[in-house]
Amino acid sequence: MRAPIGFRVSNARKSLKISQADLARRIGISPSYLNLIENNKRDVAGALLQRIAHELNINIDDLTGEAESKLLSDLEEIYADPLLDSLPFQPDEQRNLVAQYPASAMALARVHRAYVQALEHADSYADRLRSDPLLAQLLHQVLSSITAVRSGAEILEDVPDLGEAERRRFVDAIGRETRSLSDLARNLIGHFENASDARRSVSPAREIDDLLIERENYFQSLEDAAMGLRLQIDAGGGFGMTTLTRLLEDKFGVRVVVGGKAPGRGTDFPGQYRFDPPSNILWLQGASTLATRQFQLARLFGEMTAADVIDREMASFKLTTEEALRLARRALGSYLAGAIVFPYSQFLAAAEAAAYDIDALRQHFNASYEQVAHRLVTLRRRGEEGIPFGFLRSDPAGRLTKHFPLPGLLLPYSGHACPLWAIYGAFRTPDVPVRQLVQFSDGGRYLFLARTVQRRSAAFHEVPVMASVMLACDVLHVDRTVYGRGMNLADSAADVPVGPSCRLCTRADCTSRQEEAMGPSGSVPAMRTALVPDGFTLGSAP
Repeated sequence: MRAPIGFRVSNARKSLKISQADLARRIGISPSYLNLIENNKRDVAGALLQRIAHELNINIDDLTGEAESKLLSDLEEIYADPLLDSLPFQPDEQRNLVAQYPASAMALARVHRAYVQALEHADSYADRLRSDPLLAQLLHQVLSSITAVRSGAEILEDVPDLGEAERRRFVDAIGRETRSLSDLARNLIGHFENASDARRSVSPAREIDDLLIERENYFQSLEDAAMGLRLQIDAGGGFGMTTLTRLLEDKFGVRVVVGGKAPGRGTDFPGQYRFDPPSNILWLQGASTLATRQFQLARLFGEMTAADVIDREMASFKLTTEEALRLARRALGSYLAGAIVFPYSQFLAAAEAAAYDIDALRQHFNASYEQVAHRLVTLRRRGEEGIPFGFLRSDPAGRLTKHFPLPGLLLPYSGHACPLWAIYGAFRTPDVPVRQLVQFSDGGRYLFLARTVQRRSAAFHEVPVMASVMLACDVLHVDRTVYGRGMNLADSAADVPVGPSCRLCTRADCTSRQEEAMGPSGSVPAMRTALVPDGFTLGSAP
């Protein structure tokens, strides 16, 4: 379809107060021919179009209107939609709409585009309902729970002579099924919303990472608050469970319960700790370690005592979603607890004296390996800095579950990291630290230090939860640590060549590659040699 050049010529001529006859004379055509052009009944191009643009003192691109041509094509597609093709449109209706009411034409195009996208999403969800095994399983469980609730309710309604014990049993069963149904509904909604969340330009976790990089993993206001809180605890009898338990009860009426059934929900093993505001009970699992108990007591005491400090920090954050705000508040609570358990100056002095030996520090502060590693990441006070570390945690499946960035080092935000990293090698030697000097393709060299950590099982049937945590620092700082002893830091020949992850790695010849690297759209990646025997072709008989 032709772009509405004639209307543009006419509008430009009229705005300059030039008559049709005068313009026709200047460009060397008859007034009648110019009239046909201005009414879009004659095509115009080449030298004539250039003369018109010159006489009207406008850019030739403004006359040809490439954007309008695209808009015309969109309208042509809209008008051909089966829902609209029966309407009695005039032959030049699209052109006239674009020429005289371009904003309305654009609005129509946008509305139609949104309509098409909505149809695509509906089709996508329908396909997922038909083919997604997880959705099918969740829906089956929902239906089973509804059936069980209905069956129990009908028995209670239709059988009047049930004994009290039997009636109690059916009521309990209905309660269990409704709680299960609620959890299933949340999972189902989360499964549907996951695709929408993935389309966000910045994820909540990425927002928190950017915030931590901006603050250099350091919050002075929380450090100051933690110093005052630690003085209160020490004055109350010294840091430890006994003092923290008494302070929580005296100041806030919080009762600390270790072991037994957790408050709130009817499950025996809901994690290692839980605070239930209605009952004002902090429950700690009986199998939890002393380090976990102390940390969670300090965290709750800090969040309750210094709530105003956390609120002021939260008010300074420019976060875009409720989930990001929730993650940020959780991160600040953990930071405050770490600052209480490990007072800054005292901890830094101990770290320097021990050459950053994490096992020595955990013994000194009665803390866990992961807690010490977390605190090392935050030693960024101006004039009193420790070694700058990055931090990662992985589950046994290789999925990254926690991330504290180190400027300059590309650490994946989610998914899987490079399979050669020490964070995965640590699973082969549980409870033994693994050190590794690595070199990235840009020449950056780092020390990776990884070790497995494991949560205690609370009962025979509970599967132990294992993870691997890793600290990373630039090779320039390695000689300040116990982990650099015996290493020839000047010789990079023994460095392990790594990347951030297979999808982001540029090492095309890596024999450990699990996925091809991402390339520009439409490009052909540099594939590795196929992992098939010589002379064997895919699809042939072995």
